[in-house]
Amino acid sequence: MLEFFVLCREHMIHIKTTYPKFRKRKKWLQDKHNTTFIQWLCFKVQSQLDGEDNNGVSENLRWLAAGPSIAVPSYKSYLIKGIKFNTKAQDDVRAVQNSGVYLLAHAMQVASAKDKNPIVSNMGFYGDIQDIWDLDYQKFTTTVFRNDQFVMASQVKQVFFVDDPMHHSWSVVLSMPNREYNDVIGDDVLGDVRIECETFTRGILNVDTFDELAGESGSQNIRDGCEDIWIE
Repeated sequence: MLEFFVLCREHMIHIKTTYPKFRKRKKWLQDKHNTTFIQWLCFKVQSQLDGEDNNGVSENLRWLAAGPSIAVPSYKSYLIKGIKFNTKAQDDVRAVQNSGVYLLAHAMQVASAKDKNPIVSNMGFYGDIQDIWDLDYQKFTTTVFRNDQFVMASQVKQVFFVDDPMHHSWSVVLSMPNREYNDVIGDDVLGDVRIECETFTRGILNVDTFDELAGESGSQNIRDGCEDIWIE
């Protein structure tokens, strides 16, 4: 959504203007953007809605700024684009593995929480799906997977983890051809949509900044010689 990315850039300019002493500290600016953008977006959109013809604010952006419903459906398994994903808990009681995911993201890379010279480039993230949620914004819904943080289900690729026989605390990552699931009733598949639904009502969790997540030992979970990182 183009207007959303325009607002992201506008918010970053707003931060640099408001905090001129920090305008060259990339990591500080990114953390500030991550923690204040939602509140700023709500105020920005609301002020624009007071103008004539809503100042061109689209309906989708309006509902996005309002936030999702606190009633969040949760699933053990989910079928998207012909690929079946499970939560880790669901995999633990089955013979197959469908909870491993990989995300390639344009992210800020730091050597430690005190790194003053971060590099922005592509970084791979690996992890297991802990929760599968559908966020309802009234006019549209979006599916997210939760590990330590949230990722959109449409952005990840499925991977499989095999224990490394030489290093017992590590896993080998395998990428396999996607299995096709037919739209049939039975075998836990209900059409080309979600399956094994458990609903609950819960407030959306806050996502901490990198500093709070990593702390002083943020680089200890990074294996030497690898560009990608493992998220536990």
